[in-house]
Amino acid sequence: MAKTLLARITRPRVSSSSWVVSVLMVLCSCITSTTFGYDGSMMNRLNILPSYTDYFHLNTATLSLNTAALWIGGAIAGLTYGQVTDIIGRRYALFWAAVGTLLSVILQTAAQNTAMFVIARILVGYGTSASTLTGPTYVAETLPYNWRAWGLGVLNDCYYVGGLIAAGVTYRKATYSSTWAWRVPSLVQGIFSILCIAILPFVPESPRWLAYCGRTEEALIVIAQTHANGDTSNPIVLAQYKEIIDTIEYERNVGETLSLKQMVKTPVERKRVSLAISAAVISKISGNVIASYYLGTMLENAGITDTTTQLQINIVLNAWCLCCALVGTYYADKLGRRPTAIISTSLLTVFLFIVGALTKIYGTSTNKSGVYGTVAAIFLFQGAYSFGWTPLLYLYPPEVLNYPIRANGMGLFTFVLNGVALLIVFSFPFAQEAMG
Repeated sequence: MAKTLLARITRPRVSSSSWVVSVLMVLCSCITSTTFGYDGSMMNRLNILPSYTDYFHLNTATLSLNTAALWIGGAIAGLTYGQVTDIIGRRYALFWAAVGTLLSVILQTAAQNTAMFVIARILVGYGTSASTLTGPTYVAETLPYNWRAWGLGVLNDCYYVGGLIAAGVTYRKATYSSTWAWRVPSLVQGIFSILCIAILPFVPESPRWLAYCGRTEEALIVIAQTHANGDTSNPIVLAQYKEIIDTIEYERNVGETLSLKQMVKTPVERKRVSLAISAAVISKISGNVIASYYLGTMLENAGITDTTTQLQINIVLNAWCLCCALVGTYYADKLGRRPTAIISTSLLTVFLFIVGALTKIYGTSTNKSGVYGTVAAIFLFQGAYSFGWTPLLYLYPPEVLNYPIRANGMGLFTFVLNGVALLIVFSFPFAQEAMG
């Protein structure tokens, strides 16, 4: 079976419909962010689940480590998987990342102690981040131009699809008193990797990667499959093919390579990498990552202590964020990337201050209006983030990185993204403890 699957990955059975091919490519890449969204919502719930916290005898340090371990693996993937993606191709890179994530999820589900759980979480983080590094690169290089903005934007919007699924699964299993209350949600996380593996035999390789490797005839066929229902004589296909070939020849003539040094070789490329990294930093220091992984703690601070109510809020919040992200994806294409980022950042900054003020005033109050106002402010904060940074996070970096530095640049972007998230997620419980 494994040999058959690998053979189909090598020789994909691609549909004659460009629309079907485009949808499958986007769906395959979206699954990677769905896994991340599922993880955030799942861990947010597990951190307040007695059967989980009691089983691992969690204190502040181990709670932080269990939650943040995912980002350790993600940071390592950022440093290593960009080169892998350039060497073996985008589809194979997605395949092995999905396989690694699936095996890691099984290990996480079977964890018998904290050490085993943390190691599994690191491996899950590596596989998931390897996928989110490769997915946007693949979509940016393969999807037709008129689909590209939507494809890259929706890619990270599906984070909230995963969050919704996790919220529903953990809500149903909350009444379990055994360890299956946390093992079942963990096991379900592997379904997304299985879906990705199942789709990969039916989508083509990146035409830019094929052309760079000298497989120009295959590149032309792929462009035809994604742009003109397989018609290699279509003028748009031929123009796109010529543009790719000419660009690659120019980059080789001026000495550009796929090496890590290429990212800092010229001022232009340093600027491109800096712009990509800025998206990682701004998106994570906004506070969204805390709301994703410690929503239960935020709601307790706001005066919502009932577990069932917290779960219900989590479900509604993920649905709200998904709607805001889809609206933001539309406007990112209409308004432009920078205006969307400015609007989103300005609004979420205002709403974050409001959340802090209302939490301080009504956190220990019996004033229901004040408590509801705090929850509403959390919704507005998350909505403002989702409107801008959710679609832009994987739309903007692949666009500003040109082909020679795209995979490695996305690797560095992933490293910084995970490094900043690791610092925030690990330190938050200690900050909460210090504040009393």
